[in-house]
Amino acid sequence: MKKEFWDERYANEIYAYGEEPNEFLLEQLAGIPPGEILFPAEGEGRNAVYAAKLGWHVSAFDQSREGKKKALKLAVKNKVEMDYQVGTLPELDFKQNQFDAIALIYAHFSKEQKSVYHQILDQYLRIGGLIILEAFSKKHLEYVNLNPKVGGPKDLGVLYSMEEITADFPTYEILLLEETEVELNEGICHLGTGSVVRFVGRKC
Repeated sequence: MKKEFWDERYANEIYAYGEEPNEFLLEQLAGIPPGEILFPAEGEGRNAVYAAKLGWHVSAFDQSREGKKKALKLAVKNKVEMDYQVGTLPELDFKQNQFDAIALIYAHFSKEQKSVYHQILDQYLRIGGLIILEAFSKKHLEYVNLNPKVGGPKDLGVLYSMEEITADFPTYEILLLEETEVELNEGICHLGTGSVVRFVGRKC
């Protein structure tokens, strides 16, 4: 979706997906020693702020300036800091081997961008680093048609499959890879039952 869509969604005072972190991310960060973490397509900052509260050095980016405003406001509220950039991934100034973890939480890129972005992100991750991903699966179209309040893209090419994950991260040790049904209660834009792909992989 275009940045104008996200600017409009994030311009409201209410946080579209709430202020609390995604539950899958919360579970995966538990027990991991803090280091450097990147949040692509981070929107209003709920997950980045949570990681910062755990002691991670947080970087994030999104195409929406309104998203950045909300994220920095949330960071101030929680007395944490982050490096938040606005733009598309190829034009940003992250470095090779910069991060210990990259958290892709509902980071839905276009069909044309998805694999390219995954390859770029792989370069930013250190050997032994983790990819943590939760995103709507291709099966999710059935759920959003029944309940639009659950949110998520309606473009099949933007949605995820496990086969795409293994193709895009072929050298990773797979710690978790599954397609599963979830009950979402994240703000006003993720409400109800959906289908997601979850992936945790360690770069070898």
